[in-house]
Amino acid sequence: MKLFKFLRGRDKQDDTAAPPAKELGKKLNKTGSRFRKGLLARLLGKPVVDDELLEELESELLMADVGVPTTTAIMDELQKRLSKGETTPEHLRQHLRDVLLEQLAPAEKPLEIASGDSPYVILVVGVNGSGKTTTIGKLAKQLQNGGLSVMLAAGDTFRAAAVEQLQTWGERNNVPVVAQGTGADSASVIYDALESASARGVDVLIADTAGRLQTQANLMEELAKVLRVMGKLDSTAPHEVLLVLDGSTGQNALSQARLFSETARVSGLALTKLDGTAKGGVIFAIARELAIPLRFIGVGEGIDDLRPFVAAEFVDALLQNEDDA
Repeated sequence: MKLFKFLRGRDKQDDTAAPPAKELGKKLNKTGSRFRKGLLARLLGKPVVDDELLEELESELLMADVGVPTTTAIMDELQKRLSKGETTPEHLRQHLRDVLLEQLAPAEKPLEIASGDSPYVILVVGVNGSGKTTTIGKLAKQLQNGGLSVMLAAGDTFRAAAVEQLQTWGERNNVPVVAQGTGADSASVIYDALESASARGVDVLIADTAGRLQTQANLMEELAKVLRVMGKLDSTAPHEVLLVLDGSTGQNALSQARLFSETARVSGLALTKLDGTAKGGVIFAIARELAIPLRFIGVGEGIDDLRPFVAAEFVDALLQNEDDA
């Protein structure tokens, strides 16, 4: 039996609200403009798709940071479909939608929190500046709205502001925060938090960790220590290792995901800051090259701007008409 499942945007859509893809398209305007202004606008007035148009599409995909291997795969599949004789601009648009959706669909796996005697533990990792602490605050609020009790662990003990920021989120959401002083052992903080959450019957414990570059061997080893220490209290913890990636870093986000996965047993991704970047195409490379579910995308500052990833809504948001964006 499942205790909680994050709703997809279309599942919770009411009849009076804007369609999810149209609303999301406004948030993804910078990346979407690569498709709408850079490519789709050129389709107008063209009787057939030609080599020049396909080259322009390939360039737009690369400039959106889709990456060379994924762009090549997309273009090969498009040309295969167009070779069957459907060569009008409208056919290209439909084929492009289908191919992009096929790239993203395998990554669409919403986070499901299973019921049990122990707290469901979400360990949040990532580099400094990726939006980890903000993601934790938004996630905690959404879980509360879903009827779950939540506790936070301030495991980022290297940056004083991180503890304060997490405590601010806790006060704002009326969520308890387990913290120690700056420089304290991160594994010890998270161990104490797990003990406390277990004793108090808390549904979900969300643990922050120090921001670290994937090349910092000592900090990556500390992350491995956190995992070992948690296992002493609960052999199944953490139940989710959520890697937060900054979408504005483009292909570097893909590199981070690969290297973090080697140390932290990453089980889910949150791709943030997609509202402010033209490099959001990296989401296609992440979906194609990593076998890790994309749990959430971040598209703004509001609580609801951390949203479960829905592949069809994302693709439709990128490809909608310019007048709708």
